[in-house]
Amino acid sequence: MEKERQVLVVFPHPDDEAFGVSGTLASHVQNGTPVTYACLTLGEMGRNMGNPPFTDREDLPKIRKRELIESARAIGIQDLRMMGFRDKTIEFEDEDKMTNLMTSLIQELNPSLIITFYPGYAVHPDHDATGAAVVRAVEKMPAAARPTLHCVAFSNDCIEKLGEADIIHDITPVNDRKLASIRAHRSQTEQMFAGMEEQLKNQEPEVMARINIERFWTYRFE
Repeated sequence: MEKERQVLVVFPHPDDEAFGVSGTLASHVQNGTPVTYACLTLGEMGRNMGNPPFTDREDLPKIRKRELIESARAIGIQDLRMMGFRDKTIEFEDEDKMTNLMTSLIQELNPSLIITFYPGYAVHPDHDATGAAVVRAVEKMPAAARPTLHCVAFSNDCIEKLGEADIIHDITPVNDRKLASIRAHRSQTEQMFAGMEEQLKNQEPEVMARINIERFWTYRFE
């Protein structure tokens, strides 16, 4: 993994960072690269409130905010920014407003690498809208000044339409940080881990491959 000047991560929800990129981010932190995580919402419309419920709609964002802070700490991110948007509304925000917000972050931080979702291939409307705003902001920049843009994609047709991911990171050396990041979002992941603990304990190859390999597509501007 190359040493970057600055990494900017932009996702809409708490836990978006945990599953697909936390090992990569922990590796950048370990390399001494500053990492800024701009999380647009607090996931307050999330449906997972436990069975029986452990919280209610009013208190869920407070819980998810604490979990987000704990996840960032597990990864080693020191610059966590909660941007104050409402969950499930990013697709309805004014496009110029969102583009300008991303432009402002880029101008402030001067990242050499930005990580976000690949618009159109990230399943959730908030994911796609977030990635699209980042792409618009970077596209406005002179080509020679653009940071590299690594995108997460996981729609059913992403490989068919985009080809295989061109960036593959084996994050095995920091997988403890990744697992800590995922566990931090316990309101969303506790039940999942209940069924995985034995597999993780036994280092089952299929499960460990899902944990240890992180894939990205480099966004190509026309």
